[in-house]
Amino acid sequence: MLFNSLLFIFIFMPISIIGYFFLTRKKLIIASKIWMCLASFVFYANWNPKYLYILLSSIFFNYLTARVINSDAREQHVKKIVLFIGVAVNLVALGYYKYMDFFISNFNHLFKTDIALLNLALPLAISFFTFQQIAFLVDSYHGKIKDSDFINYTFCVTFYPHLIAGPILHYAELMPQVEEIKNKLLNYKNLSIGIVLFTIGLFKKAVLADTFSEYVKYGFDEAQSLSVIEGWLVSLSYTFQIYFDFSGYSDMAIGIGKMFNLNLPLNFNSPYKAVSIQDFWKRWHMTLSRFFRDYVYIPLGGSKGGRLKTYRNLWITFLLTGIWHGASWMFVLWGTIHGVALTICRISKNVKIYVNEKALTLNRKFSIFITFLFVNFAWVFFRAEKGAQAKKILRAMKGKTEFLLPRFYHLDIKFSGGGHVYEKMSLFLILAFVLVFISKNSTEIAEKFSINSRKELILKSLFIAAVFIISLYKIIFVPYTEFIYFNF
Repeated sequence: MLFNSLLFIFIFMPISIIGYFFLTRKKLIIASKIWMCLASFVFYANWNPKYLYILLSSIFFNYLTARVINSDAREQHVKKIVLFIGVAVNLVALGYYKYMDFFISNFNHLFKTDIALLNLALPLAISFFTFQQIAFLVDSYHGKIKDSDFINYTFCVTFYPHLIAGPILHYAELMPQVEEIKNKLLNYKNLSIGIVLFTIGLFKKAVLADTFSEYVKYGFDEAQSLSVIEGWLVSLSYTFQIYFDFSGYSDMAIGIGKMFNLNLPLNFNSPYKAVSIQDFWKRWHMTLSRFFRDYVYIPLGGSKGGRLKTYRNLWITFLLTGIWHGASWMFVLWGTIHGVALTICRISKNVKIYVNEKALTLNRKFSIFITFLFVNFAWVFFRAEKGAQAKKILRAMKGKTEFLLPRFYHLDIKFSGGGHVYEKMSLFLILAFVLVFISKNSTEIAEKFSINSRKELILKSLFIAAVFIISLYKIIFVPYTEFIYFNF
């Protein structure tokens, strides 16, 4: 089930919220949690029922493993062995479904064999719920979690706002909020903030991301060659498509969580305003960055042990980040590129250039511009399914194809639906730049949300209603797409 579907917006979400608060108001707390678990199972199974057993098996296995780790009767070395086995089983399951066909195809290519592919469909959200449960096992081993029961654990893993594409939650972040008495009653301010966030996210996805997806599909998948202008417009379109697609999902997830009086962790903080690639990764997909920092980079040694080991740890971490996103050499290359950039960023901090005895520093706006250009360049590899696609886009961006100004003036590019697109494309890019670089982000809007007068209430309500209606129009009359991160 998609957040941007009419079934979810008008039926599933309202029923799940009403049912939850009806039960909590009747002080049927356990029943309210079971209600949410069942609702989340329905939400997940609506996509593909046959993979529900994988989610359920993962929950049972990890909960029992955590119980063994938390047992006071176990010696520390036994707990460590159990933790190792638990993490290994999770990674093997993830690897089997996500990477087995990739491994077989590369093995066939390398050794000239003809092993049949398994043609495995990727279970929805397996990367997200696997990482969440690995974090749960590690936190249990370190004594951060002691009081989990099966219903609470299932609630945390399956809570549908974050189940499919994050944010990646820690048990200790969510469950204490669920247990607070004040959060068991419907809060109209939280409900209002949640609706605002959900509407903003819906607009990002339905109106902006899905519009850019048309241009991206043309440039990457359909066009045989591109002019300089087309190359840049297509690459920028994907840069904004993935931003509005994933940040839109996160806004909707956080918004739904807010309707339940639950604060999900922030996943985006204006990442395209980053002044360096290091700053970018503190702002983009923040819960994934946190996971790799806490459970990969720091265990490898982090920044301790000297510069070379720090650079090695960065490379390994971002290589794994690339692999996590999918079974493709393009993701590996994308992760490697970011690893190299972060290494250069680290090195540059130790190198200072002095002019008239003053250390030279880059202007903040110029730093943002350079970082954005690099991120835009790297996204080409992320989107490309094959090297030839990336090469086509990059060659166009570098000006290695004919500079076709007449194509721009004649507006002769058309998509399957018909109609010219250059003007529309340019207008949406201008809108995207304004929203990303000038406007407040959704978190800032939510933090400062208030209604101080009846007039303000009417104006804000009309604005949100207009945004919602525009988004609904797009959903109803233009085919909508699934979220990009559903594939990861």
